[in-house]
Amino acid sequence: MIPKLPLNSPRWLDLHGVKVKEVAALLEQLAAAAATGSGDAWRQTWTYLAGGLLDDGVVSDGAYAALPHLVEAVAALPPGQTADFWVDMGFIVTADYRPPVPADLEAGFGAALRLAERAAVRSLLAADPPAQVCAHLVLSCVAFAGHHMGEALGPLLDPRESGLPLVCPGCGSDTEFPEFFVDPARPPLEVPVLPDPAPARQGGHPWGEVAEVVREEALGEGWEPFVRVARDVAVAGVPPEAPGRAVLCLVAGMVAVRGTPQPAAGELARQLMALTGYFRCWDCERTWTIADGLAENPDGARPQHHPAKVWTESDGSAAMVESAAAGGTGEAATRFRQDGNAVIAADGTPWGRISVFADSAPGSSGGVSALAVVSRPGRPTLVAGAGDAGVVCLWDVADGRLVHDPLLGHPDRIRSMTALPMPDGRTLLASGGDTGKIALWNPVAGQPVREPSGDWPGGVTGMCAATVPDGRTLLVTATPKGAVRLWDPDTGECVGRLNPYGSPIQSIAAVPISASHMLIAASDTAGRLHVWDPAVDDPWESGAAVQLNARALADADHRVAAVAAVPTHDRTVLATGDNRGVVMLWDLATGAPIGDGLAASTGTAGLPVLTATTPHGGRTVLVTGTRHGHRLRIWEPETGAVGHIALDVALTCLATAGPDVIVGHDRGVLRLALTRQ
Repeated sequence: MIPKLPLNSPRWLDLHGVKVKEVAALLEQLAAAAATGSGDAWRQTWTYLAGGLLDDGVVSDGAYAALPHLVEAVAALPPGQTADFWVDMGFIVTADYRPPVPADLEAGFGAALRLAERAAVRSLLAADPPAQVCAHLVLSCVAFAGHHMGEALGPLLDPRESGLPLVCPGCGSDTEFPEFFVDPARPPLEVPVLPDPAPARQGGHPWGEVAEVVREEALGEGWEPFVRVARDVAVAGVPPEAPGRAVLCLVAGMVAVRGTPQPAAGELARQLMALTGYFRCWDCERTWTIADGLAENPDGARPQHHPAKVWTESDGSAAMVESAAAGGTGEAATRFRQDGNAVIAADGTPWGRISVFADSAPGSSGGVSALAVVSRPGRPTLVAGAGDAGVVCLWDVADGRLVHDPLLGHPDRIRSMTALPMPDGRTLLASGGDTGKIALWNPVAGQPVREPSGDWPGGVTGMCAATVPDGRTLLVTATPKGAVRLWDPDTGECVGRLNPYGSPIQSIAAVPISASHMLIAASDTAGRLHVWDPAVDDPWESGAAVQLNARALADADHRVAAVAAVPTHDRTVLATGDNRGVVMLWDLATGAPIGDGLAASTGTAGLPVLTATTPHGGRTVLVTGTRHGHRLRIWEPETGAVGHIALDVALTCLATAGPDVIVGHDRGVLRLALTRQ
């Protein structure tokens, strides 16, 4: 007998989700079924009552009073008839929203769980349930035993139909793998390891017979080590300290030997074994065991650093990839967030300050759609920003103050900007707008060099400055209609054309290949990448330009949406980003990719923005985000480290100034340090 709230107690009136007369009626039906050894009338009554105990994922406090009565009654029935009841109870005790057990019901409910574990294990051994029901029954037994892996019941309700939802133990972000489950002939995973010495359940347990029925050959060739882990977990009595991955081996092993029909049970068991692997969170990009992602706040969850295979999400589908531990980017991720004007690390410690630049001109909406950094030897570095009003603002990068009145005169919304370091030591500032107008400014004097000119359909979507071997600095502009032109900044004359095929251009950058020679890289709206030499008069001649390796682009399924020049300790390389969040580095001397690149990330998927600098004593840092997104990824290609910063603003453009990243956003401009302050 276990402690129970008497049926005649007035306490029932205070409880929700159940009426005492309903419990009494069900108990009568259960008693009749126990006396005859048969009868199903109680099942319909239980289904109705269970709907009140667990309503839309919320457990009522009446469950804590009703279940001790019902568990004791159902435990008296033949075990082969009760599998469905124990599964239903498993969903109740692992529901997402469970109120605390009232103090006066705690002893009875705890005793009911211990009895439920013994009775449910007997049912598991006696029944021949369908394979999916068998998986639910084993997890219910695990839940009654007090192991957190029982919480996988919810995510695994019907995994092959709904996919696999996981929650990152580190940052709490949801990740779903719609096509996770496969039926591997051989294990592509590493075998879970129990602690040495293996933990053992104290006080006795009913799992000994389970260990005896789990056969090493149950899942087929190659799976024997996993099944041995399953038996070890059962021998130990599924102690709370057992790793979740090991407990999932037990679940799969029991599905293989008790589920029906046998071929389907074996297939599901091998699919469930995939749960003993690892996944990479799209948000913080750390790698975790899938078992830890199935439970809420599991004890002992730690990022993994050397898994052999990792499940990762790309464009809403799942793919198993080699671990980043061998040189990829997923293992050293660090997460930060904006808190007012401070950047806070994942451990709650301050990282640095966010400097907010002064407001832009009256009449501006506040948003900044284009940025340029004006570096002047021996003088303060300036940041230029412009937006919808066609107004250019210049700030001192050190303190974020406006250095003079905003520059007026651009006739339309400014979409692109670039600084032009001239051979005579001057630095000019160019801007291009929606209607194709191009303006040139003297940022020091705060005056236009000449009236805006040009009328290119579709606007000027990108511009950069290119140095050519004869010593000139040229302005390069691109339009979505495919016009890529070279301009003499002093005369305003067009001195050359690139892009002979006329592909519509969406991003453009100049990449130095020597101190006096740059190449132009551009991505078109179809995701193709073009490299041109501005020093060659005939646009059909390649000059020094080498196109990117087509096989490498195709193998990576890399459709380039943005380009940027990336300084390194010995040269400048090209970075390309796509709409999945993938970033690749390229050697323009050979057209070959450099390293493994930055993997896809749903949290920064979309139209990319890129910038790069070398703040760590020559170690390159690349910053990437998504236009109108709220997250930045800070990637060190040399080490593979990836940091994340979650901001309170919507990104529009990025730039770097020394050790700082400059963020243009929907409300203005801010600066934050890439190193701890």
